[in-house]
Amino acid sequence: MDEKVKANMLHWDDMVEPHVRSEFYDVEGFKKGRNTLDKITLEGVGDVKGKTLLHLQCHFGLDTLSFARLGATVTGIDFSPKAIKYARALAAELGIPATFVRSDVYDLPGQLSGQFDIVFTSQGVLCWLPDLKRWAQVIAHFLKPGGFFFILESHPVAHIFDNDNPKDLIIRYSYFLTEPMRFEGETSYAVSHIETQNPVTYEWMHPFSEIVNSLVSAGLIVEHIREYPFIFDKRFSFLEKSQDGFWRLPDGREDVPLTFTLRAVKPL
Repeated sequence: MDEKVKANMLHWDDMVEPHVRSEFYDVEGFKKGRNTLDKITLEGVGDVKGKTLLHLQCHFGLDTLSFARLGATVTGIDFSPKAIKYARALAAELGIPATFVRSDVYDLPGQLSGQFDIVFTSQGVLCWLPDLKRWAQVIAHFLKPGGFFFILESHPVAHIFDNDNPKDLIIRYSYFLTEPMRFEGETSYAVSHIETQNPVTYEWMHPFSEIVNSLVSAGLIVEHIREYPFIFDKRFSFLEKSQDGFWRLPDGREDVPLTFTLRAVKPL
């Protein structure tokens, strides 16, 4: 495993327990029947009853298990051993049939067999991947002919702004940055402080063209792309949470894309 990816894995290992306890994830609410999938994802993926679904970068499995509750036969993968351990324990506790595999995305073809009707991923996943061409090849490898891939993700434009600016969107990073960005801290989107011995992480910038072209070069046909002026976490301190659970710019601003969805099919 790449050393930067390994650093990220160790950091995500440290985040599992604080995330499980956090209000953000509301695990107790999930145990009582809460579905964690947002309206946009439910509409984009559609009816999953009787279908097989592979969830890449599933963290500790709440979305994966939500799809299982909707009738899908699910497999979730993540590179964090602690995340997969908890996902398996939660599935067993709730009696939800699910398979969880500990694997880096790129290593998955050597860890898992079979093909799926749906490959799914969402919310803060692409920045942890150094190579989108290999990522797209893995997606194509696991899709059945006629199956589709769906992603809901932060828009690449949202990654160029300074997260620490308290008042407005200020450009800090190049949209076309090719080198990984190094960060060091003990906070996360879900909790204000995490005790960690692995505070260093690395993130990669991926322009929209790279995302789309990677999927196309892997042989997938893009069915649709949609862009939205809101995001799924409080990326910037001045964002305001709306009734649908998404975070929006203040004063009704809708002039910057912050989230996108993409659906692509594998030809028959």
